[in-house]
Amino acid sequence: MNNEQTLSAPPAFAEARNARQKARAAGMDPDRWYVVEYDSAVKKGQVKEVIFWNTSIALYRGADGELAAVQNRCPHRQLKLSHGMVDKCSLRCAYHGWSFNREGWLEDYSHDSFGKPLIKRQLRTYPVQVRYGLIWLFPGDPELAGEREIPAIPELDGDNPWANFVSDLTWRTHHSMVMDNICDFSHAFLHRKYKPFIDAKLTHHEADDNRVYLTYDAYMAGGRISGIFVDRNRVNTRSIELCYEYPYQWTNTGDSIKNWSFMLPIDERNTRVFFLFYFDALKIPLIAMKTPKWLTQLVLNIAKPLVFKPILEEDGVALEAELLGYEACWDAPPIELNPVVPMFQRLTARKWEEHLARKEAARVACAD
Repeated sequence: MNNEQTLSAPPAFAEARNARQKARAAGMDPDRWYVVEYDSAVKKGQVKEVIFWNTSIALYRGADGELAAVQNRCPHRQLKLSHGMVDKCSLRCAYHGWSFNREGWLEDYSHDSFGKPLIKRQLRTYPVQVRYGLIWLFPGDPELAGEREIPAIPELDGDNPWANFVSDLTWRTHHSMVMDNICDFSHAFLHRKYKPFIDAKLTHHEADDNRVYLTYDAYMAGGRISGIFVDRNRVNTRSIELCYEYPYQWTNTGDSIKNWSFMLPIDERNTRVFFLFYFDALKIPLIAMKTPKWLTQLVLNIAKPLVFKPILEEDGVALEAELLGYEACWDAPPIELNPVVPMFQRLTARKWEEHLARKEAARVACAD
């Protein structure tokens, strides 16, 4: 029975035979910056667990307001430090009160040391930054953190940022399925109620070592509610640019409606996605003038739960069903009509393969 279960399971990355199987078994390169939480979600004196590809990390904010991220495991009895408490700018384990500072060093005990010197023990730490109201964490080699860049969004920098919002969802699906979904506009039928895009036609696609870029002709924001708030006289809503710029994704409609999607791969079957939308294209019916930013922001805040989140939730239902379907029928011949989908899958698989090769080379170098 166990052998039958093993044979029926989807293949691991090394055994995968095609691009789809490889993508579905791939992790994401840890040597990148990943969004793990909202900046506002971690208050002073608070600790939270975040997970990147089966790695548990304790993210906390000290009394001085600074963030830190450390390996989420006390070396004493292996409890998660996220069960503990923030003490000034350090993190104490809930069990025996062992305290670790931002650099991961054990500082003191909360109990008798039995005449023994303080154990010299350091936890792994992770670089952390805050940008666009989001907490970014670098789960890979910290020496590479300075070389890798967080995506630049000039429309949100400076003194007059565009109206914007972030919506996040956690889906029981693999991250490669999310990327296939948000770049493939042939699934308009799924969104027939809200009509975020209609009658999409792929007009261009190209790929290099780091990205897949594509464009569609499509009627954007065609929904009953969303359609009346888009300023079509000023913005071209008949086409859209998309790009899988590994490991992120962005879209651009008429240089006025834009979005970034940031995936946090929790494990092989769970992915949290942060969708950052920003706009300079809204209008208020019966008002001729361009909508001021404060009013645009107000409209977006109202539209987020009424329009945007329901659309994303429709994607979630399909993606969670797709994972179950793949796990049951992983050896079915791939059928893809949209030529860009295999390109997404090859990029995902190639980047994971490159990471594994670097990891193996480092292991060999250490062994020598």
